[in-house]
Amino acid sequence: MDLDIDNDQDSDQNSSTAPVSRPSHDLVGGPFAVIESDPGVFTSLVRRLGAKHVQLVELYDIEPWATDHLKPHGLIFCFMWHKDTHRPADFQDAAAERVWFANQLSDDACATHAILNVLLNCPHIDIGEELRVFKADTEQMSPVMRGLAITNSPIMRQAHNSLARPADIRGALNSIAITTLNAQKKAKTPLKQKQTTKSKPDNKQSKPTKKAKVAEKAASVEEEGGEEATYHFIGYVPAFGKVWELDGLKSGPLEVGELHIAAISTSANDGSSPRPNDDWMDVVRPALRMKMDKYGGSGDEGTNIRFSLLAVVDDMYERASDELELLKRDIMTLERRLGDIPELRENWRAMVDQDLSGSVLNIFDVVNEESLTKGNAFASNFSSQRMERDVKIMNMSVEDLIPAWESCVKNAMRAKTTVDEELTNAMAFNTEHVKRTFDYEPFFKGFIKALQEEGLLETFLELDKGGRKKRKKGNACKKDREIEE
Repeated sequence: MDLDIDNDQDSDQNSSTAPVSRPSHDLVGGPFAVIESDPGVFTSLVRRLGAKHVQLVELYDIEPWATDHLKPHGLIFCFMWHKDTHRPADFQDAAAERVWFANQLSDDACATHAILNVLLNCPHIDIGEELRVFKADTEQMSPVMRGLAITNSPIMRQAHNSLARPADIRGALNSIAITTLNAQKKAKTPLKQKQTTKSKPDNKQSKPTKKAKVAEKAASVEEEGGEEATYHFIGYVPAFGKVWELDGLKSGPLEVGELHIAAISTSANDGSSPRPNDDWMDVVRPALRMKMDKYGGSGDEGTNIRFSLLAVVDDMYERASDELELLKRDIMTLERRLGDIPELRENWRAMVDQDLSGSVLNIFDVVNEESLTKGNAFASNFSSQRMERDVKIMNMSVEDLIPAWESCVKNAMRAKTTVDEELTNAMAFNTEHVKRTFDYEPFFKGFIKALQEEGLLETFLELDKGGRKKRKKGNACKKDREIEE
């Protein structure tokens, strides 16, 4: 079976966030490979699917001090999966029918399902043209059919597998082959059993031997152990006045709790689309604690932490960059205003903090207004924000101008530090992506082959010319003395 997964992976090694181009018709399909629970991997996946202005960050705590400043749109929870049971009534919610939800029908596709279940329930996020069309096409489908649409989508499979290790992609292909062979063997087993039964004249069933019982018990333990080693991704998102748990292995969205009236806001970061208030984290926090205690261990008393939590947030580089650009314009407006005041025109620079004054050139890079107007802006309401801040500065009293200038410089120092950190993190994520998706197997095969051709492989492996393990001289002499005695 000739699949295009490896070709897709090779073509995407140069960029971890490049948008996925529309592939040719894929009539064969293919598996989804395992991907890591890493914020850089998930951010790349989101951007490859077409979503803009968002990223994923790892949360190390769910208390308000760790989440409020991030203003998360949704959460992705990775945990060691165990079979969970719910009553059918838990999924019979009229509001759940309005939630976009897809069942997971393909192994190891839970990461893409969790991301899509979150993104497609956030109208304030720019999900891109490809996902907008996909959402519109699947709006009237059942969760099972939506899951089938994801499984059969070459674009989503290509975006997912482009972030997997080549060994994991080969493992996914191998898993399909093994599953197919096992299914064929299972289909032939009943026929053999019938033939064996007919050949025996005695209808009495023989009791299983002790050895068979031990083997059966070991097989069941091994099966349970394999089940425990399976990790799974689920999503949490506020939508339609409630907070939902979206698990692709369950029959539908599971209500976590209702949002307070004050937690439903009609404001948005772009001034047009509604988004929930940060108070939705207060609703989901108890459910997360229960999930962590039940499936992952709390980390207390020496227990292992077997879960991770990612948050879908606004792009932190874009947010810090916009803030820095606004601060650049603020300081120009403040300096122009200070220069228009006769009593401050000549000596206002001597009145400000000299340490801050010396840092201005390093913070802002440029200090002329012509260069400042050419900076990049990501927010759609950047111009309106600038106008509001300019009006606020023009209405300031003379006594407030110098403290405002000093405050502006301090805030700019923090914003510039954040911008530099995000650029450093992006470079590190890209480096890790290249290392992760590079296929080292051809190199090792060629290296071992070259050693064999040069006659050096036996030396490194301590083998003789016949391929047998060489005996150490000390051990050989000891054996000879024992024989002589």
